[in-house]
Amino acid sequence: MKLVAFTRGVSDRFAECELTHLAREPIDVATARVQHAAYEDALRACGCEVRPLPPLPDQPDAVFVEDTALVLDEVAVITRPGADSRRAETRSVATALAPLRPLRFVAPPGTLDGGDVLVLGRNVFVGLSSRSNAPAVAQLGEWLAPFGYAVRGVPVSGALHLKSAVTSLGDGALLANPAWVDTTLFGAETVVHVDPAEPHAANALAIGDRVILPAAFVRTAERVRALGRTVLPVDVTEVGKAEGGVTCCSLVLRLAS
Repeated sequence: MKLVAFTRGVSDRFAECELTHLAREPIDVATARVQHAAYEDALRACGCEVRPLPPLPDQPDAVFVEDTALVLDEVAVITRPGADSRRAETRSVATALAPLRPLRFVAPPGTLDGGDVLVLGRNVFVGLSSRSNAPAVAQLGEWLAPFGYAVRGVPVSGALHLKSAVTSLGDGALLANPAWVDTTLFGAETVVHVDPAEPHAANALAIGDRVILPAAFVRTAERVRALGRTVLPVDVTEVGKAEGGVTCCSLVLRLAS
């Protein structure tokens, strides 16, 4: 199997990004681009072939490609983002994925951000957030049931997306902020709690035994290393100001070699 990671460069208008839970701070677009390039290097270090998507300079949040699709081995679901301003981002993602997967498209009244979708084996958990709703969960359930997936909506509080609160570390382990999501909902054998001083540290991108994690969260990184994972720290301070994390900036999928 070959791993491919789709990414998109930082928009000229990144500083105009959508915000829900954070106060707006100045964003340095040039610094964000340097950090994004280092993030792509980390993806390569995890064995991914990085495939940049076409730039969308007029779409402030376009760097957050995870929100535009859910990609499984059997099918890709093109989302309908909860923020109206982001819906134009999905077209080029659908074009890129069409040769690789059969496509399904979330339809109104459904709204779905990919950052709200956590896949654990054949269980698909969808955060019921300000961006993703029950009609989208129902659509996913209908499409994915023939492939043996069970889809379930779960409540999220205090965070933009489900994967702001919990992500997979592989091999049945989760990294979570228990203040933002009920970790008992996922049936995981191992749940690593973020350090209390680092509430935003639950968003990690695990690829094999390597975990990409924001460099600022050094205490949580030690907890992840204790599981035997190799942590690849990346500086994502500018992305963080836009309520983004390390899963948000790529779509990672498997292709037959």
